[in-house]
Amino acid sequence: MSAPQKKTAGRSLLVTSAAALSSLALTAPVALAAPSPSPSASPSASPSATPPANMSTVGGSRLGQAGTQVNLASGVPVLPKDITARSWIVTDAESGDVLAAHNAHWRLPPASTMKMLFADTVLPKFAKTEKHKVVPSDLAGMGAGSSLVGIKEGETYTVHDLWLGVFLRSGNDAVHVLSAMNKGVAKTVTEMNEHAEELQALDTHVVSPDGYDAPGQVSSAYDLTLFARSGLQKKDFREYCSTVTAKFPGETKKDKKGKTVRKPFEIQNTNRLLSGDYDMSQYQGIAGVKNGNTTNAGATFTGVAERNGRVLLVTVLHPSKEEHNEVYKETAKLFDWGFKAAGKVQPVGELVPPKGAAQSSAQPGDAGEAGGSGDSAGSGTSAEHVASATADGGSRGMGTAIAITGGLLVLLAGAAFLVNRRWPLPDLVRRRSSRP
Repeated sequence: MSAPQKKTAGRSLLVTSAAALSSLALTAPVALAAPSPSPSASPSASPSATPPANMSTVGGSRLGQAGTQVNLASGVPVLPKDITARSWIVTDAESGDVLAAHNAHWRLPPASTMKMLFADTVLPKFAKTEKHKVVPSDLAGMGAGSSLVGIKEGETYTVHDLWLGVFLRSGNDAVHVLSAMNKGVAKTVTEMNEHAEELQALDTHVVSPDGYDAPGQVSSAYDLTLFARSGLQKKDFREYCSTVTAKFPGETKKDKKGKTVRKPFEIQNTNRLLSGDYDMSQYQGIAGVKNGNTTNAGATFTGVAERNGRVLLVTVLHPSKEEHNEVYKETAKLFDWGFKAAGKVQPVGELVPPKGAAQSSAQPGDAGEAGGSGDSAGSGTSAEHVASATADGGSRGMGTAIAITGGLLVLLAGAAFLVNRRWPLPDLVRRRSSRP
């Protein structure tokens, strides 16, 4: 039996001015994990239609209970009735409060949402300007039917190119090339599992770094939200997950005149809340994060959105309703509920901080990096790839702008400001509608 969960100790953020942090003290609760997944489970077999009786209670005992968990009271809007996902969670990205959840710790196949953990683990290791020439072994071992960005053997790509391929096109080929740069898939998987444990994402077991269906590969709505929250601490992660369209290097060929050329082609983000689609508009306030879809996992998605200074994270796993873009439609409904309920509903749990947060101490001026690679500032690349602020009457009404805001999301002023039980997300990418 796991030890009873301890109450989270008081955590405080002491701020001496609007631009400086003097200390950050966080104490993590004891984690209570569910049993390990069976490595013999078939990747092609559908997961159980009902959640297990015993699930993890990381973040609070109610999160380990099956079914919907919410504290409805006077003034709290009712949850949307047509949510068909097997598991979902709505959280405040800054405070970590879980506003509502449904089977939050149910271990399910994650599909490409697992790429959030991959990025959070590997992204800080390589400068975005570093180049790599692809060899055949880099692309070995990809699953049949993998989503691809179109990487070619013998061609050279920058790390920046590869991450665009990961986030926009969910390219398993880009994941495998970056894993090869990281000394192999096996090493990368080990590091991802270690990072998941550090984040207290104890429902997660990584087998393939790209999220492709594999025996025993599982995560949960709770854990995927932890990955997104951790990744959003990094500037480059925020830039890539909010990019709508970008140019990707094509294959080197000879033109009609015999001249060697390498023409880029455009790629678009497959996150339909970000890019829009024929049957849905871009979601107001959306700023990422990652989608996925496999036979075993169904459709999966974790998103972050901001409205009126409130930043929410929503994760939705495997809707049973099989309509086009259903995972995004259900996510949008939960976002709508969350923005209406925030500040009114009492939380049913919390997102725990990483194990090492209790030992870390933020230094003045470091809040915007929080472990990120830090090389995106001033690089001039985001302006090329992130959606512009011009409302040009595009075919899908993408009259929106992305602004990378400086400083903490909380307005810090005065001689001292105490924030209890908070782990704020600094310098978050925000997306707002530019139309009146």
